[in-house]
Amino acid sequence: MSLAPHPPLPSEPALRLSLAPHRGAARAIDGAWWPRSYDLLTELPALLGGLPRAWSHITSVVYNDALWSPTPGRMFVAGQVVRLRGSSAATALYTVVLVASGHGRRDLLVVPPDTTSEAAASIMARAAVSARRA
Repeated sequence: MSLAPHPPLPSEPALRLSLAPHRGAARAIDGAWWPRSYDLLTELPALLGGLPRAWSHITSVVYNDALWSPTPGRMFVAGQVVRLRGSSAATALYTVVLVASGHGRRDLLVVPPDTTSEAAASIMARAAVSARRA
C-alpha cells in the first residue's frame, strides 16, 4: 500500500475536470479528466479530492495499465484505502473507472497530459455534451 500526498493546496494548479450533470440515467462517459502526468499515484489524490460529494467515497479505481505508470494494488487517500486495478482489458486506453461501493461506477475520459490547452478544452466540452445525451 502506498501513502498518497494530501489533496493539493490552493497554491497548486487547479484540477482539470469536466463532469456531466447527474440525471439518474446510466451513460457511457460521466465526464473528462485532464491529468498533468501518467503517474496515477501523483494524480489520483487531486482527482478524488475534487469529485462531488454525491459521487460518494471512491473505493476502487480501474485503469488501463498500458497508459499509466505502474502502481501498487492500493493507496491511502484522504484517510481511506483505495484499490487500484490496472488492466488492459477492463477499460479503454483513455478511460478510468471510479467505483464507489454500493453507489455504482463513474467513467471518465482521460485527456492525455501532453494535449494542448485548446484541444483539451474541446475534448472536455464534447465529453460533457456526449455524456448528457447518452
